[in-house]
Amino acid sequence: MTSALEAIRYKRGHLLIIDQLLLPHVTRFIPIRSAEDGWHSIKEMHVRGAPAIAIVAMLSLAVEMSGLVSQQKISKNAEDTRVYIEEKLDYLATSRPTAVNLSDSVRKMKSVLEQKTRTLTCSGEEIAMSFIAYAENMLVHDVADNRSIGEHGANWIVANTPSGVEDSKLCILTHCNTGSLATAGYGTALGIIRHLHEKSQLCHAYCTETRPYNQGARLTAYELVSDQIPATLITDSMAGQLLAKMGQSIAAIVVGADRVASNGDTANKIGTYTLAVLAKYHGVKFVVAAPRTTIDMGTRTGKDIVIEERPHSEVTTITGPRERGDECGNIVMENIKIAADGINVWNPAFDVTPAALIDAIVTEKGVEVKDANGRFHLGSLFETEVRPSN
Repeated sequence: MTSALEAIRYKRGHLLIIDQLLLPHVTRFIPIRSAEDGWHSIKEMHVRGAPAIAIVAMLSLAVEMSGLVSQQKISKNAEDTRVYIEEKLDYLATSRPTAVNLSDSVRKMKSVLEQKTRTLTCSGEEIAMSFIAYAENMLVHDVADNRSIGEHGANWIVANTPSGVEDSKLCILTHCNTGSLATAGYGTALGIIRHLHEKSQLCHAYCTETRPYNQGARLTAYELVSDQIPATLITDSMAGQLLAKMGQSIAAIVVGADRVASNGDTANKIGTYTLAVLAKYHGVKFVVAAPRTTIDMGTRTGKDIVIEERPHSEVTTITGPRERGDECGNIVMENIKIAADGINVWNPAFDVTPAALIDAIVTEKGVEVKDANGRFHLGSLFETEVRPSN
């Protein structure tokens, strides 16, 4: 089964992204014509999810560079073109500071450009085309990596949970949105759920609404319904009662990540830390699923991760369609106040889950678990040999 959802539509010189602020009620695509368009689409959360953010950032600049090439406005000097691209990359990197995939892609791209520029015969147009090809490869490789994550994670959960060992179908709880809408396709944590469903090993998926932006209610629920995966939506505050009621009938809580420190501490959507504490208390496996680009070996612990804080209005208001639309039945989106005027608001977009609360970290290379001393060794995930999934 392949998800029909497509959040990113790209062909050389043209990029459309689905406006996730309007989902699930309205499906509308936004044209991205430049790096500036890409920056605003990321900052304003028309696109979100660490892998998707990096891909859209790179493709937005690829579209801009394609236009300059076709209009013959590229400098003939390779160094001038490299500097232009790097300035745009630095600008794009400021859009969402917590998601490491973007900064990682920027760093790698700068290295590629520097090596390419050293070629004495290289022209400015060749530098531009090298960048465009790199961005396009990111789109292709992300889907393949996500499928590997789905398979590795599903196999590990089956092999390491009571329900899986007993050959029973599994119930999984997930948080935020980590599917086709957060990546180039298929998803990370939601990719694990998809793989279990494809193999007839999934009994039921539970997703949290994920306040204050409601990515679970708006996006994950939308994907689960679209793919006809049996699922139930709960509010964030219901997770404890769900685990108390079902116990280890919930095989695992599976989440994504925006940045993983070298020791395994994981920054993810606000509310993830709470779920990890609940999982530990109830004896439920807690699994992080993310591509290796999310692992920041230069960040020692979660204390070093910068946590983005979002506008107060995201907590005090909520946006949705009027129930009956206008007089013609058309959808009318409204912004509704839900909090008392004058109340102070704290709105961190992410929290950090300590490695001690995480049972496994799944990447496209395999599954990393802690050693006898309770430590992850994530450097092993960057070796050439693919690690087994159980």
